[in-house]
Amino acid sequence: MPTPRHRTVGPLPADPGKWRWAAASRIGTSHLKAGTRKQDAYTVKIPGRDTLCAIVSDGAGSSSHGGEGASLVCRMLSTVICDWIALQGGLPSDDQIHEWLDSIRDRLALVAGKRELTKRQFASTLIALVVRGEELLALQIGDSALVARKAGRWEAICWPENGEFASTTYFVTDDPEPRLLIIRRAAGDYDAFAAFSDGIESIALHHANREPHARFFDPMIKPIDQATQRGRLAALSAALGRYLDGPAICDRTDDDKTLVLVSRG
Repeated sequence: MPTPRHRTVGPLPADPGKWRWAAASRIGTSHLKAGTRKQDAYTVKIPGRDTLCAIVSDGAGSSSHGGEGASLVCRMLSTVICDWIALQGGLPSDDQIHEWLDSIRDRLALVAGKRELTKRQFASTLIALVVRGEELLALQIGDSALVARKAGRWEAICWPENGEFASTTYFVTDDPEPRLLIIRRAAGDYDAFAAFSDGIESIALHHANREPHARFFDPMIKPIDQATQRGRLAALSAALGRYLDGPAICDRTDDDKTLVLVSRG
């Protein structure tokens, strides 16, 4: 009788619970014309049935490796957040968040040094959303944004933060530390979220009133609210990508566009 073969498998994916999400990130026409890579990055993880982590990062256009910096920020921060929640069972303290950002900055400096570059050449912004049960944690450095829906109304959790001069902002790599790190905590009684880079800021936000455009977000979130599938919605993510590549968006911005849309039933 032959000896049975044992196959090693990786960990099973987390139960998506009530979470449904679609996301897309598309290169801006300015980068296409210049022959440069997309600078935006994002990640969405569900480390537990009642927990979601979504991160968007936008590499600085003036930095030669901003896109790589954005990808590293998303990967490193999501890993430490999800590991913490799995081991500790709660959300991290402000001190722990500062410690993580210091470690991420050190890692970026190490990567840059090995390639004879500076950390500033990996400059990127950050918006992070962590929801665990009825707790919400949001992190922001720079001009990406986060909005949420409660009782049918959209409100801004993190508004874009710009620097002292036009077309400037804050970055994870600012020295000697991020000049403006915003940490917000709130009750997690929101039922939908949208995190996005500054490429769609002018379309998604009403700056005069400092409010999200409900006419933009309501139709965008509707098919996600109505989806019967849980977790990542592949077809809707593909449709979102086509929309971000279409003239309705590209005629109004030449920047990279990243949008993460989340709903929970």
